[in-house]
Amino acid sequence: MDFTALEIFLVVAEQSSVTRTAAIIGRAPSNITNRVRALEDELGVALFSRDGKKMTLTREGRVFRSYARRLTTLAKDARNAVISAGPAEVLRVGTMESTAASRLPSVLQEFGQTYPAISLRLTIGATDELTRGVLSEEIDCALIARVPADLSDTASASSERQFDLLQANSVFAEDLLLVLPPTSRNVRTAADIQSDVLVALEPGCTYRRVAEHWIRQARQIRTVEVASYHAILANVVAGHAVGVVPRSVLEMMHWPSDIKTHTLGEVETLLIRRKDNQSPAFGFFHEALVANRASVVSR
Repeated sequence: MDFTALEIFLVVAEQSSVTRTAAIIGRAPSNITNRVRALEDELGVALFSRDGKKMTLTREGRVFRSYARRLTTLAKDARNAVISAGPAEVLRVGTMESTAASRLPSVLQEFGQTYPAISLRLTIGATDELTRGVLSEEIDCALIARVPADLSDTASASSERQFDLLQANSVFAEDLLLVLPPTSRNVRTAADIQSDVLVALEPGCTYRRVAEHWIRQARQIRTVEVASYHAILANVVAGHAVGVVPRSVLEMMHWPSDIKTHTLGEVETLLIRRKDNQSPAFGFFHEALVANRASVVSR
């Protein structure tokens, strides 16, 4: 029996939707449908009743769900036992500061408990720096922000060949915010911004590039580089500037509730690795990220 199909079955059972399941685990809806149908064919029973796009467990499906949970747990325990019996493994993970703060704590805790023989070593950096680290094999994988298509630089042939070496999987979507002083007027377009200063992280930060591009379509603004999101918000609250912060980070920080925000849209967080890096530890880390996202979505 295919354990991947069991895991997909459990997510569909939780979400009651092929579309939501596909978004959570990063597969095409047709792939999800085919996996479920293949599992039903193997068992010789219908696991779901289908009402339009809604998937509801049948009586047989409810019975099978309890066994599927036990089988997937047993498979994970077996994998962990095999890894624990071998030599300790190190996975070098690069991550943006924002992702490390808002997304990784629960993932790292769960991963450490499930795979105690794998040691994770974290490197904090901006998207450009982390991408170079993966390409040069200084780190094994990295969580980076996808550069929107309209901001992608025209790449040279050699750069394009380099990026052909990478495998990328979408794991999170961040709501990117322009944050403004409490006294600022409401912003609908970049022309409404009153400040001449944007406070952001280093130049390799994708979030900074998105904010600069959005503002400079309508007006000129000077970017001041700071070292942390706390420093960004300190400058904004003081009334000196506007800043750029992911919503997940802003919600973790204790700042005046009357600070104003304007959404700049969603930016995907990608987990990247070299295509020739096929280590089992990477696969387990990717699974942990997807499982954590699924648990957050279902709450």
